[in-house]
Amino acid sequence: MRRLLGIVAVAVLIGSSGCAETQQAKSVEKSGFMDQKTYSMLKEGKRSTVGESPEDQALLVYINHDLDWRKYTKIHLDPITVFVGKDSALGKVKPEDRKMLANVMFDDVHAALGKDYEMTRGYEPGTMLMQIAITEADESNVVLDTISSVIPQTRVLSGMKSLATGVSAYTGAASAEIKITDAATGTLMGAAIDRRGGTKSLVGVTDSWHDITEAYRYWAEKLRYRLCQSRGGLNCVKPTA
Repeated sequence: MRRLLGIVAVAVLIGSSGCAETQQAKSVEKSGFMDQKTYSMLKEGKRSTVGESPEDQALLVYINHDLDWRKYTKIHLDPITVFVGKDSALGKVKPEDRKMLANVMFDDVHAALGKDYEMTRGYEPGTMLMQIAITEADESNVVLDTISSVIPQTRVLSGMKSLATGVSAYTGAASAEIKITDAATGTLMGAAIDRRGGTKSLVGVTDSWHDITEAYRYWAEKLRYRLCQSRGGLNCVKPTA
C-alpha cells in the first residue's frame, strides 16, 4: 500500500506538462434544451483526421453564413441553464454544485467574450443573444483516476473505454449546447452541441470537478476564437485544450 501511495505521489509531483487536459468526445446527445427547428439545422462538425486541432468544430454545429458578423459589437449573455433532461446524470448532482458549475461557465464565457465585445443586458441592433445550457456534468473519481494513470493494468482498461467513447475512464465529462440569435430580430446566427472529457494528464487530480471546469474554459476560449473567425479577424487567439 505504501508503495502504491508513493507511486501516486511521485506521479502527481511530476505531472505531465504539455499534455491536453480535456479531449473532444466522439458523439453527443441532444438534450431537448433547444427547439426542434434549431436541432434540425445542426450538422456533424468538421474534425481533423489525426488528433484534435483548434480548427475542429463542435460535434454538431450550424453557422449562418448569410449574416455580416462584423456588425455585431455587443453580446447579451443569458444566465447559464443547467438542463436536467430525462435520465440525465445532472439530476444526481447536488443543487449547490449545479449552481457552482453554471457560475463557472458564465464567468469563463463572459470574461473571454468581454475581451472583444461589449457585454450588455440589452436587445438593441448589433447585439448577439447567447443562450447556453450545461447538459452533462459527470465529476471524475479522483482516486480511481489517479490510480488508472499509474497502474498499467488499470490504464489499459481506461484506454479501452476511451476508444469507444472518446473520453477516458474515471475522468469527468461535460456536455453543453449553445444557441446564438440576433437579439433584435431573433434570426438564428449559430448553434452547437459539444462534449468533452478529461485525459490522463494527472493535472488537478485532487479536484473532482477539474475536468469539467477545464472543458468550460476551453469552450469559452473556443467560442471567442470562432467569433473572431466569423467576423474576419486577423489575430484570432487559438484555444489550448
